[in-house]
Amino acid sequence: MDFVSFLPSVGGFAMTVLAFIVALSVIVFVHEYGHYIVGRWSGIKAEIFSLGFGPVLAAWTDKRGTRWQIAALPFGGYVKFLGDSDAASGKDAEGIEDLSSDERRHTMHGAPLWARTATVAAGPVANFILSILVFGGVVMATGVATEEPAVGDVKPMPAEIAVGLEPGDRIAAIDGVQTPDYTAFYEYAREAAPTPQKDYTVARAGTETTVPGPFPLPPLIETVQPQSAALSAGLQAGDLIRAVDGQPIWAFHQLQEIVAASDGAPLGLTVWRAGEELEFKLIPKLVDLPNGEGGWEQRTMIGISGGTFFEPRTYTPGPVEALGLGVDRTWAVVNGSLSGLWHMVTGAISACNLQGPIGIAETSGAAARQGLESFVWFIAVLSTAVGLLNLFPVPVLDGGHLVFFGYEAVTGRPPSDKALRIMMAIGLALILTLMVFALTNDLFCP
Repeated sequence: MDFVSFLPSVGGFAMTVLAFIVALSVIVFVHEYGHYIVGRWSGIKAEIFSLGFGPVLAAWTDKRGTRWQIAALPFGGYVKFLGDSDAASGKDAEGIEDLSSDERRHTMHGAPLWARTATVAAGPVANFILSILVFGGVVMATGVATEEPAVGDVKPMPAEIAVGLEPGDRIAAIDGVQTPDYTAFYEYAREAAPTPQKDYTVARAGTETTVPGPFPLPPLIETVQPQSAALSAGLQAGDLIRAVDGQPIWAFHQLQEIVAASDGAPLGLTVWRAGEELEFKLIPKLVDLPNGEGGWEQRTMIGISGGTFFEPRTYTPGPVEALGLGVDRTWAVVNGSLSGLWHMVTGAISACNLQGPIGIAETSGAAARQGLESFVWFIAVLSTAVGLLNLFPVPVLDGGHLVFFGYEAVTGRPPSDKALRIMMAIGLALILTLMVFALTNDLFCP
């Protein structure tokens, strides 16, 4: 039994906690292993590699003398190098004085500047590498849609909706409008009048034939967003929304228009799910979203994404193309995160967009419930965020240490021990303040 198939057998709260611990443990291990392995390659001895904090649950010592341990509180981890006074790489001045010059070379504080810089930077870099590999791996596993709109498989639809398309069909036209590529396909879906049925001209077995099918982009749920009105109401991927407040709809953009015009008023949805018609009630939320032009805008949404009524035909990209797509996706997460933080700081969007541990845990649980692909994708997104956060120039974080190393490179000497202690205390206070603020968001933001 794999991890995701096991989740439904536990309660909703337990599922959320388990998913959060698994996701965070993977990300923390990769981050700390980046520090550890580059430190080892650079000649810096690691005394302790800890996954978690607090009481030690299990531990063993390897042949290099590094103690590997799993601790009770799974909310982070650390590598304690020789000469460190604590998990934040504070300097053990007295201990270092008792070491020989050769032994001092193997401490974090006595190693050359290049070795310390590489070791500290390796944590965030490892997070980015994990994200790139996961994003690229998911793309290789699921495939990339071909340029021509072609049917890989037809999604389940109600019996009364005629679907004459078959796997392998290439869609040449819809209601006589040529669709040579997905750009034309989606343009037609945006501009065409919503109707229950459309005529599709398809290339099949060397000939063209016309068959019936639903609207190209029906109100069919592709994904349900975590912490959304749709998720709270119980909507699921694969649901087809037939009507809103009794008004029949056939196109996804009809649903978007109705939700946008609702001004947050409750909506009643009639939904087809696996042969049954179900009724749901939900209240749309006002959400801050990127506008595609470097800014942000507010939209009233229920938290679902749509797609075509068929699974597109795909091809498997090669490793180089997949890695390139992984890099693009990782950069998009970095860019979106920085843009969001900037707009929160300037007051352009609500500070409630900053999630704390409870919000992240809820998101991880929601991602796990939607399947292994969704959960693995979430791990990659969170890994990128953790790598980016650690690069911020705040003492205690990796970025703060890199700033200290930059000062040393310019002046020829490191900051004094007293200055480091003061700055580390300030950095710790800033991080704790941010954590309390994010936790407050989790508890009190709508």
